[in-house]
Amino acid sequence: MKTVLNCGAALSLAFLVALEPALAQFPPPPSASEDTPPLVGKPKTRATPPQTSITGTWIGQLTQVGSDAPHQFELAISANGAETRYPDLDCVGKLTRIGASKSYVFFVETITKGQADKGGRCPDGTVTVARQGNKLALRWFGSIQDDVVIAYGTLSRK
Repeated sequence: MKTVLNCGAALSLAFLVALEPALAQFPPPPSASEDTPPLVGKPKTRATPPQTSITGTWIGQLTQVGSDAPHQFELAISANGAETRYPDLDCVGKLTRIGASKSYVFFVETITKGQADKGGRCPDGTVTVARQGNKLALRWFGSIQDDVVIAYGTLSRK
């Protein structure tokens, strides 16, 4: 038993000796937080975070891939939900938020007025938005009568 313990201790010591050059080559990151001012020089100033809220009313045009004419589009987003309007198509939709990442918000759109399956011109689809400064980039994806439909646009605050 004593021999096993001595071998284990020797192996542990050999591992630490072999690990030392690697640790010296790649030191751990400094432990000071971003809130700690530097010891010399000017104190750090925090940059103003970019405006990332998408709440509000946004307007613009959506261009459907393969179509010549863009469609007018309105998007109203509040804490209680979101709604889409396609004035020149006479359609209205309700958005349900399904997820978000650091840069994007994802919605499922259900058309409540002007549904394609009820004689209207608008199918249900998905909407992905991303804030780009004072603009909102938008991508719409759906299908109608076995055709994939993609539209995109850049919206401004109303």
